[in-house]
Amino acid sequence: MSDERAERIAEFIAPLRVKPGSKVRLGRDFDPRYEAGMKKQDGVELLRTGVALLAEYQERLAAQDTYGVVLCLQALDAGGKDGTIRHVMSGVNPQGVRVSSFKVPSTEELDHDYLWRYVKRLPARGEIAIFNRSHYEEVLVVRVHPENLVRQHLPEHARGPDVWERRYREINDWERYLADNGFKVVKIFLNLSKEEQRARFLKRIDLPEKNWKFSAADALERRRWDDYQSAYSEMLSATSTPWAPWYVVPADQKWFARICAAAVLAHTLIGIDPQYPEVGEDARKELLITKWELEQEAPPGAPADPYAERHPAPPPPAEERKQGKKGRKGKEERKGSKAGKRRKGR
Repeated sequence: MSDERAERIAEFIAPLRVKPGSKVRLGRDFDPRYEAGMKKQDGVELLRTGVALLAEYQERLAAQDTYGVVLCLQALDAGGKDGTIRHVMSGVNPQGVRVSSFKVPSTEELDHDYLWRYVKRLPARGEIAIFNRSHYEEVLVVRVHPENLVRQHLPEHARGPDVWERRYREINDWERYLADNGFKVVKIFLNLSKEEQRARFLKRIDLPEKNWKFSAADALERRRWDDYQSAYSEMLSATSTPWAPWYVVPADQKWFARICAAAVLAHTLIGIDPQYPEVGEDARKELLITKWELEQEAPPGAPADPYAERHPAPPPPAEERKQGKKGRKGKEERKGSKAGKRRKGR
C-alpha cells in the first residue's frame, strides 16, 4: 500500500482515537452524530474499498502466520455490533476469522477467573478474532450491576472498593502481554445517542420480523443510561493504551460507523504489514522444474501455461529498461574491444 493511502486512513480515524492518558467524558468529547462531512452515497464506495483492502491484508496475515488480531467491539443495546461485523467482514475468508459473542457467563465460566472465557477464544497466529462484547463487560455491566460480583464467587478482599482500578490494571497488563507476543488488540466502541437508541428500539417493536431482537431487559438497561455513560467514560480513560488504543466510533449513522470500523481495522493491519513468505533458492528451482513438467502436459492447442498467457508479465519500468540498455551497450563495447585486441594480436 502507498504511504499516502495509509496516511489518509490514519488521518481519517485520528479524531476517533482516545489519546492514552486522557480523561474522557463521552457527552463532551465524542459526538454520536459525527459524519466527517461525508455523504452516504460516497460512503458506499468507500466501504466497498475498505472491505477489499481488508480481504487483501487478511490473506497476507494468514500466509505470514506470525501475527494475530483481536478486535473488541463494544456498544450499548442497538448500537449496531452485529451489522458492523456482517458488513465490514463481508469480503474476508471465513476460515481466517472467528466471531465470539459473550453473553451472561455460564456456571462453568463463573467458576474461573473473569478473563478465562475470553482467553479461550483468542486467535491463532494468522487469524482475526472478533469479540462481540468482550472482557470489558467485566468493568461495564458488572460495574453498573455490582451484584454480579457476588455471582463470580470472589473472595471478600477481591470485592473491595479498588476492584475496578485493579481490573483496569489487569486488563491493560493482559493486553500488553498479547501485544508483546504478536497479537494486536484493537478496540472499538460504537457510540450511540440516547435518542437514536430509542428510535431503534421502536423499530424493533414496530416491525414483526425484528421483534425477536428486542427484549424487555433492553428497556430496563436503558433506564441506567447515565450509569453506563459514566462507566464507559471511566473505562475509556483508564484502558486506552499505546499498545491497545480505544476508538470511539459515531454510531447514529450505521453506514458511517461501518466505514470507521473498517478503517480502524485496516489501519491495524497496515501497521502489521504482513508479507507473503518468500521461498528459498532450492524451493524455487523445484517450482521451476514442476512448472516445466506441467507445461509439457498441455494438450494440443492448449497454452502451456494458461495463467501466464492471460496475465503476461508487465514490461520493466522505463528506468530499468534504460539501465538494461546501458548494460547491453557496455557489454557490446567490451566484446568489440576484445575482438579488436585479438585482431591486433594476429
